[in-house]
Amino acid sequence: MHGVLAAAECGYETIMINCNPETVSTDFDTADKLYFEPVFWEHIYDIIKHEKPEGVIVQLGGQTALKLAEKLTKYGIKIIGTSFDALDLAEDRGSFSRLLKNNNIPYPAFGIAETADEALELAEQLDFPILIRPSYVLGGQGMKIVINKEELIEHVVDLLRRMPGNKLLLDNYLDGAIEAEADAICDGKNVHIIGIMEHIEPCGIHSGDSNATLPAFNLGDLVMQQIKDHTKTIALELKTVGLINVQFAIKDDIVYIIEANPRASRTVPFIAKAYKEPYVNYATKVMLGDKKVTDFDFKPQLEGYAIKQPVFSFNKFPNVNKNLGPEMKSTGESILFIDSLKDDQFYELYSRRKMYLSK
Repeated sequence: MHGVLAAAECGYETIMINCNPETVSTDFDTADKLYFEPVFWEHIYDIIKHEKPEGVIVQLGGQTALKLAEKLTKYGIKIIGTSFDALDLAEDRGSFSRLLKNNNIPYPAFGIAETADEALELAEQLDFPILIRPSYVLGGQGMKIVINKEELIEHVVDLLRRMPGNKLLLDNYLDGAIEAEADAICDGKNVHIIGIMEHIEPCGIHSGDSNATLPAFNLGDLVMQQIKDHTKTIALELKTVGLINVQFAIKDDIVYIIEANPRASRTVPFIAKAYKEPYVNYATKVMLGDKKVTDFDFKPQLEGYAIKQPVFSFNKFPNVNKNLGPEMKSTGESILFIDSLKDDQFYELYSRRKMYLSK
């Protein structure tokens, strides 16, 4: 919501499209105008034809808004911030992996399959366990870790039945790795990392379901430097204008890239609240072209650590499988502030690092 305020500060009338009553009820006075409409192309295009905006910001609306970027570009509507081509490059696993390879950035071995037979052929090249995921999905939908050929075939056939025509990504799952993520603001030439978070649960549990600590609490200088270098390189290579989130798997002091999302992640408002800095406000001014990253005086304020804790609603959905894995199951999150790692609550959370990951 700070992005809308930033646009207003820069002299623009701001129009928000949102059909989530929870957020609208708390931020009803944020924008100059609010359209309480479903975020579908037909509704959005009618609003655009009526309002004739200078441009549209998509990177503050999650995956739903990103999926509309292609239509906006096709109809000649300006996307403010990172372009559709850059957004699509990050989503296209083949193109993104070539970008990583050209910059000597490690990533897990992977392949792309469109049939069960192709998946079996790939399994001969990739070691089990293998992480299978469809393209262009939200919240880890359809993701699963398989440990043998029988599970592989069963899941691939199920995915192709549910999502016909979808390309499936098969990754060599880095068993026992630590997961971390970084959020940054980029103006196309300069990059500022606003926060690096270390996940407590093992790599493979969806980032939305993990407890994550800001700042990182157990990563050495070598690993932290790799995270910073890779984040800056990827942000610049993707020609990011605005926010970007990069997720990492760390094994044997090597930092591998899991994925990059050139948009505001769910961790951005968390970092902004923990550090008491309006990062989305800054990013929006960068998207509008009014400011460069170097124009801001970043002064994060946090004594101790802030831990992002997922909130689950299993009591409302008693028949849902409660085991955690690569498919997201949390419905919200909260912040736990601790003064030091000696805090009893942190010790209790840290015990989850040895938890069994559901396949």
